[in-house]
Amino acid sequence: MCRLSVYLGNADIHRHRSVSGEILSRADRAGMGGACTLQGIEGFGHSAEIHDRPVWRLVDRTPVTVHIIDTEQRIRAFVSQLADLADSCLIVFDRVDVVSFDRS
Repeated sequence: MCRLSVYLGNADIHRHRSVSGEILSRADRAGMGGACTLQGIEGFGHSAEIHDRPVWRLVDRTPVTVHIIDTEQRIRAFVSQLADLADSCLIVFDRVDVVSFDRS
């Protein structure tokens, strides 16, 4: 099994929708084995600016990660569906050992 992890910001938008929501919808339509979105507390990326959620900011720039699990072949095929989103996020692919998985 493999995991596709997409790192982005909570405020990242694609065609009036959150990028994380768009990725999750595409994964669902593609029939991927499983996916979830996790919101971080704080983090930083290429800008080296720490993004957190202080009370005085209007825009929530906290980090978000979308994780998708499936076979290597299906994950590699799915990555091409993210080409129009790739400029706003970091995409990481790695092999994982699945300890428990229930398809029911």
